[in-house]
Amino acid sequence: MTQIQAMKICIKNGRLVDPRNNIDAVRDVFIAAGKIIAIGAAPDDFCADRVIDANKFVVCPGLVDLSVRLREPGLEYRATLESEMGAAVAGGITSFACPPDTDPPLDEPGLVEMLKHRAKSLNQANIYPIGALTQGLKGMRLTEMAELYDAGCIAFGQPDVLLSDMKVLMQAMQYASTFGYSVWLRPQDKSLTSQGVAHDGEVATRLGLPAVPVCAETLALSNIILLARETGVSVHLCRISSAEGVAMIRSAKQQGLPITCDVAINHVHLSEMDIGFFNSNCHLMPPLRSASDRDTLRSGLLDGTIDAVCSDHAPVDEDAKLLPFGQAEVGATGVELLLSLIFKWGVETRLPLATVLAKITLEPARILGIDAGHLSLGAAADVCIFDPEQYWKVASTVIISQGKNTPFLGMELPAKVQYTLVNGHIVYEH
Repeated sequence: MTQIQAMKICIKNGRLVDPRNNIDAVRDVFIAAGKIIAIGAAPDDFCADRVIDANKFVVCPGLVDLSVRLREPGLEYRATLESEMGAAVAGGITSFACPPDTDPPLDEPGLVEMLKHRAKSLNQANIYPIGALTQGLKGMRLTEMAELYDAGCIAFGQPDVLLSDMKVLMQAMQYASTFGYSVWLRPQDKSLTSQGVAHDGEVATRLGLPAVPVCAETLALSNIILLARETGVSVHLCRISSAEGVAMIRSAKQQGLPITCDVAINHVHLSEMDIGFFNSNCHLMPPLRSASDRDTLRSGLLDGTIDAVCSDHAPVDEDAKLLPFGQAEVGATGVELLLSLIFKWGVETRLPLATVLAKITLEPARILGIDAGHLSLGAAADVCIFDPEQYWKVASTVIISQGKNTPFLGMELPAKVQYTLVNGHIVYEH
């Protein structure tokens, strides 16, 4: 691995926003040996190797993303580790979780170690793999979770649909609970999903698209909540999409169950109506649901039922999106849009910026169980610096990710990342 000498860096005149430390004020930040060593006044004898003038910019913790598909190993034709990690830091993301649905899946320690080694050699964002809950993600036999954990996995999951065999799922939860591991599940019942591609609503009916009913989510949620209560395991629910799902999670939390959940940023802004006339960039899973569901997801973010927002980054080969809607591949690029879209949501809801940024920094770091998402003294200098006033047009020519497909193509979005620092190194500069 190439070693990069850590610089002494002064970030001056920026609006420092740190949700953990309740800071929202103009403060200088001083970095040395990859750490935050002072905020406000410079330490004695501090001489910066690099000064970043952040006047009119926001200086905040590096973003933490709960779902970034890198497509390596095995799916490099869709994206490469280099392209997607480059895209992540261009979006201000300094730490992220990687789902296990690679090819082969992340179900063996050697694969996890190889992925972490490759990622580390690039000297960019910090990667936290999610290990496969079952061998080959086939839902039949459990993986060696202890070995995968030792190799670097921070949790275990089934990224697409819930296991159909509840006995296997219960065994997995019991095992994970015994060792203190977290289980990450996307609540979607496979038998009710079938070949569905859109929300079971007026748009699917009008366009003649096979539908995915809300009960595909709520039935799966019911099973997960019951098993979580039985086993005591810590569960993270990925990509909640419905109003009924939000209500069930709120109730489970009120009962004291160790449950967290996230929502994809696409679902915070979009609904089934955005499919228009078969816009395949809106072919997502879970599907974009009704406007009422979307509004309830936004309310769930406001009241804390939904803990965090993720990009749900899933780069797709361009040709696979040119197929008819029902045949087009599921997924959208997201790491470069996460900050802009959460900032847009914050403006629309008139929330304090610190509250907004907590959903993509402090809260996802808490879910991952990592020391990130804050700029405390002594913390790793993972920093995002962005211009809240600069608008940029989402276009395939400016997206760094190998996947160019997003429902937001052509839109003007606020908040452009200017610098990203990881462990005190400048890894992106606009």
